[in-house]
Amino acid sequence: MRDWSAGKALLRPGTGFPATNQNQLGSEQIAKIVATYQAFKTVDKYAYRATFDEIKENDFNLNIPRYVDTFEPEKPVNLKAVQKEIDDRENQLAGVRKQMAGYLKELGL
Repeated sequence: MRDWSAGKALLRPGTGFPATNQNQLGSEQIAKIVATYQAFKTVDKYAYRATFDEIKENDFNLNIPRYVDTFEPEKPVNLKAVQKEIDDRENQLAGVRKQMAGYLKELGL
């Protein structure tokens, strides 16, 4: 039997699985949860082995994000490429507006 005085295993099983509106786990997800729980160890962005003292320090708050950090930094944005795309689209828009103005002139509008 496990000695729970050594800490608690806190898992965030939603990480790394297909996002759906339903709370259904497949056999692979269940197997991973069970294996992680039985190993009773910290797994980056998935599970954390919190000690009793850590839980006590957090006023016994077992909110999983407090212990399991799943933050993923955003990919850097290539601002030059984005600005070029904006400029290209603005040039296209200017051409369409010019063409539209010609059509409207032909129609006498």
